[in-house]
Amino acid sequence: MSDSPAARLQKLFEGHRLTPTQRRIAHCMVRGAADVPFLSSVELAELAGVSQPSVTRFAVALGFDGYPALRRHLREVAPAERAGGEHEDAYNEYQQAVQGEIENLRRLSVMLADPAPVQEAGRLLAASSPLPVLGLRAASSQARGFAYFAAKVHPDVRLLDEGGSMMEDRIDAALYEGATALLCFALPRYPRELVETLESSRRAGLTVVTVADSAFAPVARHSDLLIPAPVGTGLAFDTACAPMLLGRVLLEAMADALPDAQARLEAFDARAAARGLFVE
Repeated sequence: MSDSPAARLQKLFEGHRLTPTQRRIAHCMVRGAADVPFLSSVELAELAGVSQPSVTRFAVALGFDGYPALRRHLREVAPAERAGGEHEDAYNEYQQAVQGEIENLRRLSVMLADPAPVQEAGRLLAASSPLPVLGLRAASSQARGFAYFAAKVHPDVRLLDEGGSMMEDRIDAALYEGATALLCFALPRYPRELVETLESSRRAGLTVVTVADSAFAPVARHSDLLIPAPVGTGLAFDTACAPMLLGRVLLEAMADALPDAQARLEAFDARAAARGLFVE
């Protein structure tokens, strides 16, 4: 199990019924685990985009007398000083964005020290045929990338990257043809339609495996297995290197659980060579 500051913070929040505003604060704290112990309640409120009283109520909801008591606790579970503080000013805004993504990948690496959730996800995805892969708006490229490679080793992958009134029909068709699981990529901002689709999919009997940017994302309560991978927020539009890499890790786990995955890959390579599909 990961012992990073972010993981310890996340463990602190587990088991508490948090409101949407409180989940937003928790998400913000996990993403900035090294800096949060140095922030005042006003600074944390500004960072999370909530009111200062919301931060105080959040601390009380976690069992502390108030935010000062929570901050004292945070200083025990987080690093003694801000990570990378002495070099931070040397980077321009573009480099800072890259450094932020490097840190996100480090967090993903630490999380993967316990491979059990990914291996379980791989088994669930391998056993479902067809396999619906869902991702809307910002997450559509993650879903499309996964589906493209998954189709080389899985017999029936169904990409769902466009919303609309046909979505429920496509889910129903997959269920009718034997689907048992659905893979979802969910990144901010979360489309309402995505949440509704996950809710109805679980109600219909599908096991939902989700890649999201946080364990506190709105899709969490509609997922049977959620594996988090943080997004970068240093640029005008979020960057998603860690979710993309986690998608490839899930592909590997799924391929490991498919008995004929290697044979399918070799057959594809042979056909591609015969057609002259790729330029050497």
